Amino acid sequence: MLFAAGKGTRMAPLTDVTPKPLIPVAGRPLLDHALDLAREGGARRIVVNTHHLGDQIVRHLAGSGVAISDEADALLETGGGLKKALPLLGDGPVLTMNPDVIWTGPNPVAALRAAWDGARMDALLMLVPVDRAQGRIGGGDFALDPRGRISRGGPLVYTGTQILRTDGLAAIDAPVFSLNVLWDRMMAEGRAFGLVHPGGWCDVGRPDCIPLAEAMLASAKAGR
Repeated sequence: MLFAAGKGTRMAPLTDVTPKPLIPVAGRPLLDHALDLAREGGARRIVVNTHHLGDQIVRHLAGSGVAISDEADALLETGGGLKKALPLLGDGPVLTMNPDVIWTGPNPVAALRAAWDGARMDALLMLVPVDRAQGRIGGGDFALDPRGRISRGGPLVYTGTQILRTDGLAAIDAPVFSLNVLWDRMMAEGRAFGLVHPGGWCDVGRPDCIPLAEAMLASAKAGR
């Protein structure tokens, strides 16, 4: 699932007329960069949720085989959005991505799928060290213990990409909620893990982040 329903407030004024997932980076919409990673990483069923200027995203994806989860009436946050999309996603663990980031190096979707161990894990979050998190403002989100389990605080930034069991969503009655609610329960049970990505990562949440992401891509293409 690609979370494309945000308002893109930090990206204004670009998002006054264009939804953030369709903002171009290196000549292609952010959403298309994410879709490439998802498909190349092995995803076959893909769902995109929409809210702000969602009709533009629907038109952009027409004929692509991507399913739309419409949140035009109410923005549901990550947890509520994922819960609403479950009928389109089907049973079993789901890989979620934020499309407003740019990656270089190994495909994060393929890496998460290769590292996923359903016997031990309810969540596997892709992380990067804060000193490699371009465009990031603020500190880290998580730390890893020797077994790879995550805890709050520490030097690692959540990249917006993860594999997550969705069974626990049914027990959350609120229609609007963050996936942090589910993560906290999984961490308490010792079943939330992290994986550190070795490549480049850039948060493209503000206009000034676009040239950072483009420079990172150009550097990777040049082999530097």
